[in-house]
Parts: sequence; structure tokens; C-alpha cells
Amino acid sequence: MRDLPNGEMRVYLELEVRRVACRRCTAVKRERLDFLADNPFYTKRFAFYVGRRCRASTIKDIAEELQLDWDTVKELDKQYMREQLRRAGTPGPRIIGLDEISIRKRHTYRIVVSDLLRGRAIWFGGTDRSEASLDEFYRFLGEKKACRIRLAVMDMWKAFRNSTTRNAPQAAILFDKFHIIKHLGEALDTVRKSEYSRLAGRDRRYIKGQKYTLLSHRENLTLEGRQALRTLLAANKRLNTAYLLKESFGQLWDYTSEAWARKFFENWRASLKWQRLKPYEKFAEMIDRHWDGIAAYCKPENKVALGFVEGLNNKIRVIQRRAYGLRDEEYLRLKVLTCMLPRI
Repeated sequence: MRDLPNGEMRVYLELEVRRVACRRCTAVKRERLDFLADNPFYTKRFAFYVGRRCRASTIKDIAEELQLDWDTVKELDKQYMREQLRRAGTPGPRIIGLDEISIRKRHTYRIVVSDLLRGRAIWFGGTDRSEASLDEFYRFLGEKKACRIRLAVMDMWKAFRNSTTRNAPQAAILFDKFHIIKHLGEALDTVRKSEYSRLAGRDRRYIKGQKYTLLSHRENLTLEGRQALRTLLAANKRLNTAYLLKESFGQLWDYTSEAWARKFFENWRASLKWQRLKPYEKFAEMIDRHWDGIAAYCKPENKVALGFVEGLNNKIRVIQRRAYGLRDEEYLRLKVLTCMLPRI
């Protein structure tokens, strides 16, 4: 059986394994050795070595480097990830983050649930992003543990809210800041497109190709990008107003009093009057409809790291791109659930 290499030298262990004839069932049974992997041709520490390497490289690369079969590397990696999950223990979250990821084209989604306090994914499953799929998570968690959840962070998808309200009625619902800002960015981009369509000739040259200059935070722009932004905002008054409104809206999450947060929002919405910014007016109506889930962030106990869910989604997309898509859903599930766990 193959063990950890010594430098560039492969190491194999040769040993005798006892086989015993059982008197009760008359079957021949083999001695179990704790240091062997599920595949008896490899030791457990070699399997873990392969699993650690697969966290940052593709199966194909590791198979070529170690001169192993592709399927063998994949199974050793699976054993490594199952051991990670076993050591992490069963989840008992207090604050959860809900989101969906696309696993293939044609709107094929799976739900990812995260424990925001421990910073790890705890469930991956469902057949879509419906209420029934999220209900599967709460059944997996159990009624007792579901009743301990005090906060659920999600986007404004109605199915997630309905399922959480039904299965964990004591949990406060908080709508994710990054999804809300995304809707505001889409409203700004709609204004940009309308201005590009309204203008003609040379007046268009300031707007063309400046989508991401408008949507990015000013501090993230290069010197050239900041100069282009200043030129654009000076040339178009309507886009200047829309950009300033977008930048000022982020102040909403700084308040610790719901009353002051509401007053800020009402003043922000009042500033839209006479500005002819229909996409912004629709955005303000959406915020008003979902106000309870936004105002929940004003409470000190709900000040959690909202960026973890988006960070986890980015990590999952990197895993998918690295493998050019994962057809084995069980393997993808293990990758998602272990990507934030410490190495063995």
C-alpha cells in the first residue's frame, strides 16, 4: 500500500493482513486497520495528503503529479472531506445565512445555508430555490435546533422568508445589504442606459463604456477611473444626481435606531421628487415593502458580518470554474461544506 512520499521517492508499505473464518456466519472476514484509507491500497495519511492538495488544485493535476488514476484521487479527496465534516461536528446555528447558487445552466439552483457565527457552510441541497427545498434544511436541522435560531440573513426572495417564518418563527429576518445594494446598482445602470439612449452624437462619448466606473466605489477606482468619473458626472447632471443618491444610501446601515434609520430613508426618498428617476422610485418602493427586514440591522445584537455569504458564493464559483463545472453533485456538496473548514 502507498504511503506519504519521502521527497521525490514513493514509499510503499508491505504488511500481512489477517483473514479469519467466522464460526457463526461461516464468512471470511478481514482484519481492520485504522491507518488504512477506505481504499486499502493507500494509507489514511496519504489520503489526507491528497485531500489537502485537492483544496487548491484540480483532480487532473494531482492525478498527473502523483501518477494516480483520476477516480482514485477523487475518492481519496471525498474521504478527506468526510473526515473534515466528522471533526467539525453536527451544526447548531444561532445565526444563519441563506443563499442559492447555480450548479448548471437553465436555472438549476441549490440552496446553501451558512452558520455566520462559526463562518462555515452547514447545508447544501434542495432541488431548486423553493419553499419546499428550504424546508428540507429545517427538517435536517430538527425542530429543537431550528427553535434556537435567532437571526436569518437572506435576500428578498419570498420563498426563503416564508419557509423561515414557518419553521423558525422566533428568528428575526434580516435582508442582506449586498443584495439591496445590487438592486440599487441596477437602478443606476438603468438610468445610465436611458441617458445614453436620450443623447446623440458627441454627448454620448462620456457615457459609453463607463458602466463599472459608475457602479464601483470611488475608493476602488484607479486614478484613470476617477478622472473618467469626474468627467462623466460634470457632463451629465442626471447621472450626477443618481450617483450621489446611490453613494449616500449606504449610510442607512450605520444607524443604531430604527426611528433615525426610517427618517433617513424618508428624506432620501423625498429627494427623488422632481428628479425624473423612475428606477430609483421603484427601488424606494421595494425598500418600503421590505422595511422590517432592513430595519432589523439597527439592533446591536443583529450587527453581524453580512459579507460572509457573498464571500462563500465567490469561493464556490472559484471551485466550479477550476473544475470547469462539477457533474458529481455529491462531490460538489462536500466541496461546498468543507471549503471554509480548517485543514486536517
